[in-house]
Amino acid sequence: MNWSQILALILVIIGAINWGLIGFFQFDLVASIFGGQGAILSRIIYALVGLSGLYALTLFFIGMDNDLVDNEMRANRPNYGTEFGDDFRSFYKSE
Repeated sequence: MNWSQILALILVIIGAINWGLIGFFQFDLVASIFGGQGAILSRIIYALVGLSGLYALTLFFIGMDNDLVDNEMRANRPNYGTEFGDDFRSFYKSE
């Protein structure tokens, strides 16, 4: 993971905790720390959490693409890890 992915994950976690507190206890932690929902610092935190959520969505889809590529590679190159594997490897190398 690079630094932008770690930062996005931290901000998404902060947002999830804040939404959990709002849902369960009607308490907005970000607003209480930074001076209300209308305060500029609160709005910046909300915007950063929202942007991090969008970035985390892209990470989710990138992970799905990598799994798809791995599955396609496995399907096109079977592993004959048996005692006869050498015979099959020589057959595929000749192509």
